[in-house]
Amino acid sequence: MPAPERYAVIGHPISHSLSPRIHTLFAAQTGRSLRYEAIDVSPRELARMVRGFFAGGGRGLNVTLPHKQAVMDLLQRCSDAAREAGAANTLWSDRDGGLVGDNTDGLGLVRDLQHNLGVPVTARRVLLLGAGGAARGVLGPLLALAPRELVIANRDAARAAALAEQFGPQVRSCALSTLAAPGALGADAFDLILNATAASLSDELPTLSAALLHAGTVCYDLAYALRETAFVAWARRAGAAAAYDGLGMLVEQAAEAFQRWHGVRPDTAAVLASLRAQGAAGEPAQ
Repeated sequence: MPAPERYAVIGHPISHSLSPRIHTLFAAQTGRSLRYEAIDVSPRELARMVRGFFAGGGRGLNVTLPHKQAVMDLLQRCSDAAREAGAANTLWSDRDGGLVGDNTDGLGLVRDLQHNLGVPVTARRVLLLGAGGAARGVLGPLLALAPRELVIANRDAARAAALAEQFGPQVRSCALSTLAAPGALGADAFDLILNATAASLSDELPTLSAALLHAGTVCYDLAYALRETAFVAWARRAGAAAAYDGLGMLVEQAAEAFQRWHGVRPDTAAVLASLRAQGAAGEPAQ
């Protein structure tokens, strides 16, 4: 009987990762024989480890913080999604041994919003908190759904402005500090507010005005944790119609990676339900 194919997720730190559990459930569901592990890799060991993993017969790698941008320098080619985001979270080698990268984060987010949660984005007013790698990874798929307006807010306003400029005139930007004042971004509240910062897990959420919400506003934290994140807690206090964490995004982006590697997309609903029932805990989904 052949040995199980080897897959892994790399990051620093990585002990919190739910990816081994998720991919093991996917494999059982689809009849695949694989071994999936979490490997802690420091930034200075990244290139050596990635090349060694594939040279030793590894079939696929997921990449999480802080390596998603750095692995781009190791690729022979990448998807449009990875190129647009400037980051990759899913790697494999092609028939010639060249390293290929993709970014499935944005697809995971919109799949969770639309398919699992029934949250519309098209023609809606969207606020995205943060301008780092997580925000960059989801902007393209969000904009493909044609929101009425998308505003990026970041502590460093210049970074938000640069990101908005890269993605076109339908994207505006502002400093996070402006969101403390009612009406700072116009009279209309937002239909969807996405937190793409990791701050809420450490209770460092910036001051946000409840005027950003109307009665139907949905709030979504790209981070996930056993306890309620600070952003989800704020959203509920402020009167959001619904507030969600990013566990669904994590499972959906993992399913996209699984499909790249195996040619089949697993049933994410069953895996997500299992994780929720088991009290899944972890760090930011991005």
